[in-house]
Amino acid sequence: MPLRMESGRAVFAGLGCATVVVSCLLSGCGAREETLEAVDCFNRGSAYVDKGDYDQAIKAYTKAIELKPDYAGAYCCRGIAYCIRGDYGPAIRDLTKAVELKPDLAQAYGERGIAYENKGQYDLAIRDFTKAIELEPDYAPRYHNRGNTYRLMGRQDLAIRDCTKAIELKPDFVHAYGNRGLAYLDKGEYKLAIRDFTKAIGLSPDFALAYDYRGLAYYRKGGFDSAILDFAKAITLAPGVAKTYHNRGLAYFRKGEHDLAIRDFTKALELKPDLAEAYRERGAVRCAREEHDLAIRDFTKAVELKPDYAEAYSGRAMAYSNLKAYDKAWADVKACGRLGFKVNPRFLAYLRNASGRSE
Repeated sequence: MPLRMESGRAVFAGLGCATVVVSCLLSGCGAREETLEAVDCFNRGSAYVDKGDYDQAIKAYTKAIELKPDYAGAYCCRGIAYCIRGDYGPAIRDLTKAVELKPDLAQAYGERGIAYENKGQYDLAIRDFTKAIELEPDYAPRYHNRGNTYRLMGRQDLAIRDCTKAIELKPDFVHAYGNRGLAYLDKGEYKLAIRDFTKAIGLSPDFALAYDYRGLAYYRKGGFDSAILDFAKAITLAPGVAKTYHNRGLAYFRKGEHDLAIRDFTKALELKPDLAEAYRERGAVRCAREEHDLAIRDFTKAVELKPDYAEAYSGRAMAYSNLKAYDKAWADVKACGRLGFKVNPRFLAYLRNASGRSE
């Protein structure tokens, strides 16, 4: 499951460009310095952002820039519109221009950090979030966004530190609890993860992702019944998320409820036909049910979708061995070796004995 909450985007999209308009106008890049027509275009752009019409917003900000080429606020807000739309290259270009024109414009650094994070350029994102924090040290979302980037980099302790600071500044910051919970989850500190997801749910009872991730924490902790309850709630709130069905299927499998596990893996694949993990797990359930031909079909589909999926090769090797197709089983074992995956030693011993080979 991708351990990612779109909190950076959600926080800034939720604030909307209206907040940026006020900050830009009051910080010296606003009405007193702009032509009235440029300001009118700027404000029309912000109204379009509030309506979610980013194409028209970009056109309006572009007109404002044409009328006044040094309009830092218009570059900043057009960059934000591009970022929300997912056009990170143009967003970075505009936000860079904004900080060139107005080096103390914290919003531009913060938004450029979001664009860099979404492009996977985490070091640059950290640099921008840090600069924005230096300029506005009491603005909670920047700590949260930097913390989320640290988490994506695998630096969980720094992620926890920043999310904690965001919570100190804004005690009802739902996404900060959620992302701190994810950092604890990544560290294997499941009790603390569950605590944070529970707090997020208390603040936002319809927060499907928090139920989903709390369910994952319960699952990893061995609390399969609690996990199933949380996955079910997440599905009720957001029924179109394939990974949630996949995760509930895992919990059912661990409980030995094979029919329910297969049902959930199948539903996950209906929603997301390229979800290799669901094919692999459904294959594992079918192996446990001694439906080896069906298992092989699922494992094969998994490796077609994900050619370096060593666990799927390993599962298929076991299914082949149960059908006495030892040459194919050994071929999959060798594929695991090429991928650096260590096959279960007990299975290898069985395969050597059954096939009469010592590879």
